[in-house]
Amino acid sequence: MLESIPMSALYGGILIGISASILLLFNGRIAGISGILYRLIFNPFDPTERNWRLAFLVGLMVGGYLLLPIDFELREGYSQILLALSGLAVGIGTQIGNGCTSGHGVCGIGLLASRSIVATIVFMLSGIITVTILSSFTGLGG
Repeated sequence: MLESIPMSALYGGILIGISASILLLFNGRIAGISGILYRLIFNPFDPTERNWRLAFLVGLMVGGYLLLPIDFELREGYSQILLALSGLAVGIGTQIGNGCTSGHGVCGIGLLASRSIVATIVFMLSGIITVTILSSFTGLGG
């Protein structure tokens, strides 16, 4: 399994790039996954908006699974509550930061948006710092 991680990451990145490009080209929308999901959940009243958002998210999951099927397991050594709270914190952070790694890191940098370049640098530094702190306390960070 470890030998296939670089290739899976490469294929996954290519699929995300193609998906983001198709959405921008045909729908004029930025593929910020957190924004797409947020507006699907909290603004479900416009059927046109709801339909493309739902189709895009389902297509990402189904397409990714069909092309790169993997077994998914929760991270060992962490409580499910901690994982859920971490996911919630990331979701809140994406709303505060007005975008996520796909919106800023894939689409925004591709469009040379300075705000997205800064946001992506902050994402990466935050991740590096978090892993460094967790690994020093628990030995599980990396």
